[in-house]
Amino acid sequence: MAEGQQPTQTVASFETSLDELEKVVKELESGDLPLDRSLELFSRGMQLSDSCRKQLEEAETRVETLIKRAGEVTPVPFNLDKG
Repeated sequence: MAEGQQPTQTVASFETSLDELEKVVKELESGDLPLDRSLELFSRGMQLSDSCRKQLEEAETRVETLIKRAGEVTPVPFNLDKG
């Protein structure tokens, strides 16, 4: 694979995963679900959350690499915890 060429996308896009995760959360928050369905949704939500987290970490790494290459700015680690 040539440098800069993206691998074939096998993971859902971040936006798609986030949209699905929001739907899962809304359904879980409804509260009127059988236990089996709740567990199924919880499991799917955890998978989606993990996928989104990994994609954000990869994006952060790419941004830091680009900043380092430009040599203009020192990269500051991305921190989701603002408090």
